[in-house]
Amino acid sequence: MMQDPKALIEEFLRVIMIPDPDAARVFMAPNAQIVFTGGRAMSDIRECSAFNAGRYRWVKKRLERTDVVEGASDDEAVVYNCGTLYGEWPDGTPFAGNRYVDRYVLRHGKIVEMAVWNDSAERMLLRAGLCETWPLHPATP
Repeated sequence: MMQDPKALIEEFLRVIMIPDPDAARVFMAPNAQIVFTGGRAMSDIRECSAFNAGRYRWVKKRLERTDVVEGASDDEAVVYNCGTLYGEWPDGTPFAGNRYVDRYVLRHGKIVEMAVWNDSAERMLLRAGLCETWPLHPATP
């Protein structure tokens, strides 16, 4: 297993986007805490893949940045990864530019905490006509 926190998280994301939750589990500590969008607590990485399968026809991450918080050590590191999601909604409509931020806590080279935030719920509300349309920031695709 790689010890560089940035490389470890980027490899984890590569594997989970295949998706191969069984291979991704190698990166997780036993009893890792996973909190997905909307505050959904999950106990296994397979639940993340199952959740995404119900929300999207398919989805991938376009990684833009991976930042290791200052003070990281071999014992513990906090890593943020951000970028945009792209894929298809369940009805086959394509989407892109859906912002996300993931936060990971690593201990001894294993993910012990994983938190995921993204704009999907807001975009679904907009598609359903349940919220107002606002001008998007110019940098939003």
